[in-house]
Amino acid sequence: MGYLLRQGAASQLLEKWKEEYDVYAPKVYPGTGCYSDTDVVRYGIIDSWDEIVWDKKSDYSFKEALLPISDTIMYFTENSTKIPDEGKSPLIFLRSCELHALKRLDEIYLHNGPEDYYYKRIRERAKFILMGCDQSFESCFCVSMGTNTCDQHDGYIHMEDDALYLELKDEELQVYLNDLETDQADREHQYVKENADKVQIPDSLPEDIATHEVWKEYAGRCIGCGRCNFVCPTCTCFSMQDIFYKDNENVGERRRVWASCQVDGYSDIAGGISFRKDQGERMRYKVLHKVHNYKNRFGHTMCVGCGRCENICPEYISYIACLDKLTRIGKEEA
Repeated sequence: MGYLLRQGAASQLLEKWKEEYDVYAPKVYPGTGCYSDTDVVRYGIIDSWDEIVWDKKSDYSFKEALLPISDTIMYFTENSTKIPDEGKSPLIFLRSCELHALKRLDEIYLHNGPEDYYYKRIRERAKFILMGCDQSFESCFCVSMGTNTCDQHDGYIHMEDDALYLELKDEELQVYLNDLETDQADREHQYVKENADKVQIPDSLPEDIATHEVWKEYAGRCIGCGRCNFVCPTCTCFSMQDIFYKDNENVGERRRVWASCQVDGYSDIAGGISFRKDQGERMRYKVLHKVHNYKNRFGHTMCVGCGRCENICPEYISYIACLDKLTRIGKEEA
């Protein structure tokens, strides 16, 4: 059972939430696109329901609401260190495929060796509201990946003509409905039932897939910009940077910054040695990790079928086409 909130009650609810939470949702950032006079849809803190973008797929994922692109993890002086204070807890509106991506982030940061302290402390305080998704967007293949539906959320929401339909499973969020004018209602959840793009993940690959000629194509096409990693909701790699202040070179902060397995320097090690110098080898590393190696470890693919890497590539490299090629190779070798 859920609730219908008309404009006044919906605005009051958001104002109540904003007192305790940073409310994140996909919103338009005008004029910040890669080309002149283009906009970007990405996750940011909203001040009104009107800011939420319902009818487009965000260019960037929800990931940066939990893991900022550049995140200060420690301040230091000559003889002391300090961990940054916690801010407001995040309340994040996101789609089904991204809730599945959240599970992948949890597996990497919490269940893949020692727990990541910084991720854990924000993850434990975060709330997640599932956005109804009544249409498939360009390059989405969530149905093929089984990520088009999800019930692991704290609440559900979708827009109707003159109201918000809202269900809340989390008791802490439910309290904020007190004293608001609402109508009880019961609606089916909106979710994508079919995508234009359909993808099949190979059940098995030949032993020599790492040296297969299929990767040679990408050696000449990929420019190593890393944009596919940065928009991906399940990529988790980062590098560490120490920033020293100009007025005192012994004082500063340590940040962790998003990194990409596709860019130069990612696999550099001591002694001037670098692995995967060839862009084809880097493409191989990324794709096999997403759909093969990760699946062997956790029982499901890392990829959730959001298709953002397909949309963002400046060289029009198709991740979907690459998966199709791997499927054909797997069948031929079977």
